[in-house]
Amino acid sequence: MSFKKYLSIALTLLVVLATFAGCAAPAAAPAAAPAAEEAAATEAAPAEAEAAPADASAPVKVGVTMLFDDRWLTDMREAMQAYGAAQPGVEVTFVDSKEDVAVQLGQVENFITQGVDAIVVVPANTDATDPMTQAAVDAGIPLVYVNRKPANLPEGIAYVGSDSIDAGIMQMEWIAEKLGGKGNIVIMNGNLSQEAAQMRTAGVKQVAENFPDIAITKEQSGNWQRDEGLALMENWLQSGDQIDAVAANNDEMAIGAIAAIDAAGKLGEIIVGGVDASADALAEMDAGRLDVTVFQNAVGQGEGGIATAIALARGEPVEQVVWIPYELVTPENYKDYMK
Repeated sequence: MSFKKYLSIALTLLVVLATFAGCAAPAAAPAAAPAAEEAAATEAAPAEAEAAPADASAPVKVGVTMLFDDRWLTDMREAMQAYGAAQPGVEVTFVDSKEDVAVQLGQVENFITQGVDAIVVVPANTDATDPMTQAAVDAGIPLVYVNRKPANLPEGIAYVGSDSIDAGIMQMEWIAEKLGGKGNIVIMNGNLSQEAAQMRTAGVKQVAENFPDIAITKEQSGNWQRDEGLALMENWLQSGDQIDAVAANNDEMAIGAIAAIDAAGKLGEIIVGGVDASADALAEMDAGRLDVTVFQNAVGQGEGGIATAIALARGEPVEQVVWIPYELVTPENYKDYMK
């Protein structure tokens, strides 16, 4: 074979080999695919972490705004504090609302700015809670109302407390029985801007309507305070009108009424009823001065409020309304409620 033929064959082989080499080079690309998949999985990981359920042991900061200057609410606040301290990773901060709507709204806004995980409110005015509710909703922070049920409780906002009308019903049923279904009743209201005063009074009146010979002759607010209950009862006694029983919306006003009745020399002549079964009220009952009260569970409401706030902060399901039942306390069973 001539040299030219050898050269031609050699050149042809070189071209063929070069063509195969060029076609084979891209085949190496699939080997890089696992690395790309790993990178994609790494980028997707944060999204998966965000979608995961809340950590039940995650630290939780709870802000509580409520009135400090109240005997029963102090018992509840101490129960909240003790319960929160016993929960791992939970920190509870308290501020005094001073029973002022504007002050309380500012406190809720401060809690939001501080980045708390949940807010608990004992409202100063149950008809004026909407701005606080809206502020918490806008910030995406769980909100729990305790003890005083707001007039407006939208979906997603929780409440822990007792059904206030039941206290008035229990109290008045007992009084009506002791009066034999007839007599003049006076009502000492709490702060009438609050659901508890409104509904406890409604309960008293609901029962009184069933007794034609029972008349509600006087009704006025003593604002939950012992000294105001005292002054109110003094004025009523000085009027000279017949009073057979006092239905007070809470124990503090009832104790004030007892002091006035005692000073007027009428102790034992007028039935006195309260609500809360506070330590002071039970002491008055033990002394034979207070006739009836209705136990409102300060520990149950306090612990329930904080427990609900913690659960919401951790993304756990809760009941929107948690009722803590009232219980009638009389001279027959009061020792069961004494600490």
